Amino acid sequence: MAGPRVCVGAIAGAFGVRGEVRLKSFCADPAAVAGYGPLATEDGARQFAVTLTGTVPQGFSARLSGVSSREAAEALRGVRLYADRDRLPATAEDEYYHADLIGLPVQDTGGAPLGRVRAVLNHGASDILEVEGAGGVMLLPFTHTVVPTVDLARGVIVADPPAEVEGAEVEGPGGEGRP
Repeated sequence: MAGPRVCVGAIAGAFGVRGEVRLKSFCADPAAVAGYGPLATEDGARQFAVTLTGTVPQGFSARLSGVSSREAAEALRGVRLYADRDRLPATAEDEYYHADLIGLPVQDTGGAPLGRVRAVLNHGASDILEVEGAGGVMLLPFTHTVVPTVDLARGVIVADPPAEVEGAEVEGPGGEGRP
């Protein structure tokens, strides 16, 4: 595989005794994971054609090319599977693949650098950009208010972090502010 890749699924373990795996899909349409192949391991050392064979709780049972025993399937537990970015559907306006955001520089609305996107997190409510900069790690809500501009063509994100994210004074015990 060449070019940028996106993690589209992970192997949760073996399913049955004939080499099938339990596959968790990270795709908006979970069953689409099989159509983006061949899928590769993170290091690109192995590639698999994927055939979905059924549904299981939190995913699918699937056959992977070259995997024919329960032991071989179980050895793949925890392996993340990646598809070439250009094989994935185009995103709508204001939608992004996490892989498109990770590594991008982030600057404030005045152009001063804040850091680079280290990860995109989601704990249920909404996405959060984890930005690593000279001052440490900053967590920015990925909303239009806090992140008004994502310019993939220029390769930059513009953020307007709330004061509490930037380290403004916080009320401490007794109502006294502290840095």
